Amino acid sequence: MAQKFSAKKSIILGYGKYKATKTFVNILVRFETLLTAIQYFSYAKLGTPYMGVGRNLGYTKSEFFKTKGFIKHIQVRSGDDDLFIQEAATSTNTEICLDEDSFTTSNPPLTLKEWFSQKRRHVSTSSYYKFKHQFFLGLYFLSKLAFYFTTIVLYFFMSWKVITIFLAIYLIGLFVVFGLSAKRLQEKNIIYFLPFLEIFLLLFQFTIFISNTFSKPTHWK
Repeated sequence: MAQKFSAKKSIILGYGKYKATKTFVNILVRFETLLTAIQYFSYAKLGTPYMGVGRNLGYTKSEFFKTKGFIKHIQVRSGDDDLFIQEAATSTNTEICLDEDSFTTSNPPLTLKEWFSQKRRHVSTSSYYKFKHQFFLGLYFLSKLAFYFTTIVLYFFMSWKVITIFLAIYLIGLFVVFGLSAKRLQEKNIIYFLPFLEIFLLLFQFTIFISNTFSKPTHWK
């Protein structure tokens, strides 16, 4: 991580893994972590960094004081890492670190209920993101829902062979993108469950959206 700092690069985004177990919740948590990493690494490479994970994030003291630390979002009780990146990161001062020696490993949520509460807090923080980041992240989620919903509907109106071919092409692309990323980030065993995990995560995220719409998530005391 330290090697990535330079005269121009003052913010480094790293990968924060979770310890692997064989439980379904653990595989789902690690899949969502991998997906999130693919997204924030990709956005950073495209010159529009939007978040990082506090488990593996580096920034210089001068960068921290330039934005007066966390003062502008001190009233928000979670997501200080994301919101700091939203404020401080630019296309020129931010770098990513994909060296496996830089990965950190943390204890994961152990139950679906625990993870659900954690993700509700994280999602509530995203409402403070810049509009363009909210828009494109929301578009990604909606496009996935629309794809699966449309695929199911079209099976009733078109040849199942044609729809199956399109579905197979999509899944091949999905396996290629996630497969390469999972190999780079040492999460290879996740990809065997990929289609099921993606569908379950979409339903899970939709449930979080509904829950946050009608009630505020609980925060640490």
